[in-house]
Amino acid sequence: MIAARFRIRLPPETWIADVSTAAPDATFRLLSGVRTGATAIELGEAVADDPAAVGRAIADHPSIEVFDRLERTGERLLAKYETTDTGLYEFVADSSLPVEYPVVVEDGWFEFDLTGTRESFDRFRTALDEAGRPYELLSLVHSEEGAGLLTDRQREVLDAAVRAGYFDVPRGCTLAELAADLGVDKSTASRILRRGQARIVQWFLTAGDPAAVRHSGR
Repeated sequence: MIAARFRIRLPPETWIADVSTAAPDATFRLLSGVRTGATAIELGEAVADDPAAVGRAIADHPSIEVFDRLERTGERLLAKYETTDTGLYEFVADSSLPVEYPVVVEDGWFEFDLTGTRESFDRFRTALDEAGRPYELLSLVHSEEGAGLLTDRQREVLDAAVRAGYFDVPRGCTLAELAADLGVDKSTASRILRRGQARIVQWFLTAGDPAAVRHSGR
């Protein structure tokens, strides 16, 4: 199995693309959602300097049929709403890969995690390419199929990097900050990261065969 995090450009016709590009400094999180025929009912939150204005922009969008504000505290707004934008659910159905919540949206891009087989990811990336959707693969990690792929130290450093947001866009920490947290110098942290990432990429490209990676001399 493969677990990956993707960052994908939202279709411009969706309500969240409109609202998030109009408030580029805000962070939107889809916490849960279910499609109910022609609409979807979703639970989402927004973190922004002016959450009330963001809430009004969502409620006033033509694609939002019902909007219920559940909570507003400081810079955070929590709401349940019903929307006619069901593209995310159609996209997921076509890819046969369930979305793992939360789905994070910022400035017209959304990020989410997926878990599946090599074959399902190949289909997913092919669908993205055929649809012409700009996307980035932010992280890629293995499960039990890749047992023995990474050294304990590589796994420790990569796990720390993921937790610290080193692979996020924008980065949640610098290489120097990550190295300091790990108690090593920057060059050591960089070397371990590069070798670990190289093993993961090569494992992915050799259809998940850890032996092929070990035999490569990496």
